[in-house]
Amino acid sequence: MEEKLAAIIAALKEIYPQSMCALHYGKDYELLIAVRLSAQCTDARVNQVTPALFAAYPTLEAMAAADIGEVEELVRTCGFFHHKARDIVLACQMLLSDFGGKVPGTMEELLRIPGVGRKTANLLLGDIYRVPGSVVCDTHCIRICGRLGLTDGSKDPEKVERQLRQILPPEESSDFCHRIVLFGRDTCTARAPKCGGCPLSPWCDLVNQR
Repeated sequence: MEEKLAAIIAALKEIYPQSMCALHYGKDYELLIAVRLSAQCTDARVNQVTPALFAAYPTLEAMAAADIGEVEELVRTCGFFHHKARDIVLACQMLLSDFGGKVPGTMEELLRIPGVGRKTANLLLGDIYRVPGSVVCDTHCIRICGRLGLTDGSKDPEKVERQLRQILPPEESSDFCHRIVLFGRDTCTARAPKCGGCPLSPWCDLVNQR
């Protein structure tokens, strides 16, 4: 497994030399907001919505004081806008009241924030604080790691996270997850994956079991 994983990581690095979050943001708390909006929504759509949202509320204080109904209208096209708008405003209020206006740097603290689960917390820890071992288990990661045989095929995010933590080099984990997302959009799609000519096919259980 170690040799296989090293080959997969090297191949992904060659395909995607720059590993970065696809969500656009300028401030740490803006990433938290963008990730909340991305639930059940594409990053491309979120990136269309956030410029107007961040322009309307240009500071953390302004976002915390925002009218939830007005935020709902700005984020409506991201889906589940009632819950997302509420979480955004309450999260910003908590950042000010409990964390000195900063996105906290521990899993335990992050999970206290409205709308933040383990996936969001791991992304924030990896992108903002570069915490080793941050594993972001989104749908792309769960699907592709199962196909590659890096996990047992479980669809449970926490179980997949635990399995990947056991095998991924901690210093590679955050970038690996970002690259997997890009690979999932380009090649290893949920429907009709482009297995012919796939650069990871030598190590893919899905291909080799056919």
